[in-house]
Amino acid sequence: MKPILAVSAALGLYLGWRSWGWSLVHDAPLMHYVAWLVAQGAVPYRDVFDMNMPGIYLLHLGVISTLGEGDRAWRLFDLAWLGLTAAGLFGFSRRMGDVWSGFTAALLFVLYHLSGGAWRAGQRDFLLALFLVLAAWGAARVRETDGARAPIVWGGLAAGAGVMLKPHAALFWIACAAVVALGSRRSSVIRTLALWCAAGLTVPVLVMGWLAWRGGAGPFASILTGYVLPLYSHVGRVSVWGAVRSHVFGWEIWSCLIGLALLGFARPLEPPYGTRRWLAVLGAVYGVLHFALQGKGWEYHFYPFAVFMCALASMPLAARAKTAEPSRWDAAPALSRAFTLAVLVLAVSLLVTKGVDAADAPWIADKERRVASLVRDLQPLAEGGPVQVMDVTGGGVHALLRLHLRQPTRFLYDFHFFHDAADARIQALREEFARDLERGRPTAIVVFKNTWRRRGYDRLDELPAVTELLARDYRLAVDGDGYRIYARRARS
Repeated sequence: MKPILAVSAALGLYLGWRSWGWSLVHDAPLMHYVAWLVAQGAVPYRDVFDMNMPGIYLLHLGVISTLGEGDRAWRLFDLAWLGLTAAGLFGFSRRMGDVWSGFTAALLFVLYHLSGGAWRAGQRDFLLALFLVLAAWGAARVRETDGARAPIVWGGLAAGAGVMLKPHAALFWIACAAVVALGSRRSSVIRTLALWCAAGLTVPVLVMGWLAWRGGAGPFASILTGYVLPLYSHVGRVSVWGAVRSHVFGWEIWSCLIGLALLGFARPLEPPYGTRRWLAVLGAVYGVLHFALQGKGWEYHFYPFAVFMCALASMPLAARAKTAEPSRWDAAPALSRAFTLAVLVLAVSLLVTKGVDAADAPWIADKERRVASLVRDLQPLAEGGPVQVMDVTGGGVHALLRLHLRQPTRFLYDFHFFHDAADARIQALREEFARDLERGRPTAIVVFKNTWRRRGYDRLDELPAVTELLARDYRLAVDGDGYRIYARRARS
């Protein structure tokens, strides 16, 4: 097995080296831009209409404040976070086998992340994976140490911090709380649960307290209850299987990891480390729910499932079972071991093949060129004034980030206006957008040809107040590659 792991590690280093040239692309520039706005005094949700949790803005604010806004800074952060997640996964997994199986779990996750390409760098679900692993590790240590306080604290802190990135993580926090309770003495169950909950609430209280202090708590609740839950949560839903089939090598990679995980259940674990296996199973179940509840089918939503499947998939690769008595696994025929290694080789091969292909994805290069082109076209027209972009991830917000331009409205994206059009809440958003455009008098308005789930410039026909404003006060200055720039007329 060691030669296979050595070659796999070398391939992982190769993918890591290839990834150094990845650019800031897709979702990351959006979160960078919100963080930049916050640094300029903007209040999340009040001044920026977005569906994400406030923790992600603070993380991005930390990155741009310490490392900068550029591509290399983002690569450094992404690779450092990957290293921390791999280290946490190693620590959690090695007691389910041995050092080599722990290394395998970490290596599989590294390959999984690097196989996705630049658009998955720093995704919120990827960042969440570290907190999930630390929460599971802390819960396991509580049981293994007969209720020691330290793992209750750091495990609970990690679980709560994850909720500030993705609220669905509260489900895993509760699952870990049940394990913590079962792992405590009867006389101290209530005290242990209280400490776990107190630790878990620390980060959410701090983050939401900061948001309330800035004046964003009310708008956050309004967006959550008035848009995200009743409307956005139902947009673009796809089935889990339908999504997996659409991902590159999706069902093939998951088949390999699930197959390895099932083989690992034949291995007995030395007490009390069996708890880790069941925590990993709980994590994998949560990972499926995490993907299904969001329902968008996006590949990066599988990160929670992936991190725990990598832990489970490493179990059959340990050199020997850690039991005092010989087991059937110790005497397993060579054919069974060979099959396990063959599945591992297949999984690594699929991940590396996918990673090599994703490293130079043409659509990412096209997006980079579009951003650069928009920056060149927009800079002389904007004159440092506010610019409104009607886009999602096409590169419009990224151009604003590079030029450090603010928008006259709080709307980062325009897809909100084109689903559930008959709903009064969407009509209210449309009216707010048109009203703030009129008042804000942007020097330019950039309309991208396509937005999420809607294609073509003719979607503006559904916003008559906006089209009237464009016809009256603006002229078509640039008809670019997938975007149009409308510049304000001199006397308007």
